[in-house]
Amino acid sequence: MNAVVLQIAAVIAAYLLGSINSAVLSSKALHLPDPRTLGSGNPGATNVLRTGSKSAAAITLLGDVLKGFLPVLLATTLTDDPRLVAAVGLAALLGHIFPVYYRFQGGKGVATTLGVLLAMDWLLGGLWALTWVATALVFRYSSVAAMTAMVVTLVLAVAFRMDAPWTIGLLGLFTALIFWRHTSNIRDLRAGREVKFGKK
Repeated sequence: MNAVVLQIAAVIAAYLLGSINSAVLSSKALHLPDPRTLGSGNPGATNVLRTGSKSAAAITLLGDVLKGFLPVLLATTLTDDPRLVAAVGLAALLGHIFPVYYRFQGGKGVATTLGVLLAMDWLLGGLWALTWVATALVFRYSSVAAMTAMVVTLVLAVAFRMDAPWTIGLLGLFTALIFWRHTSNIRDLRAGREVKFGKK
């Protein structure tokens, strides 16, 4: 099969995998309310946690991470082309944000971003995760943790030239997407309405 066809197929497969909504499926399997009808309405692990089910939240988190991690890991195993790896990672994230199975209305892409970064470069993924955890522990806001993790990871990657230009470009695009998806959270933070961890 033509190499270009295989590359296109890899990107499409990553998008389709990214479109699978772990929050909706785990909530349905455990007979919980649809997370899109709760709290922020975001189908993600933080919102699923508001149902009171830590198991469903953990399953959602793992599922969202894996759908970013697996296609990128496969791409890095099969090719050394950073452009294809970046395209696969972006497709997985766009699948999560704009899922074809759910009328293109998806989540904010935080956990899927982590999965993509871990598969691309464990240092980048580890730095992102550590920044997220540290920020979340201090401020208790998932949104603040996600945006801070993106900015810190991007800035340090550029400062220390941790990876190829394609990876830096992908980080910049991911940062823009994460901030855009958190526009409502930014408004709520300014108005003092943002909900902290552990509150419904």
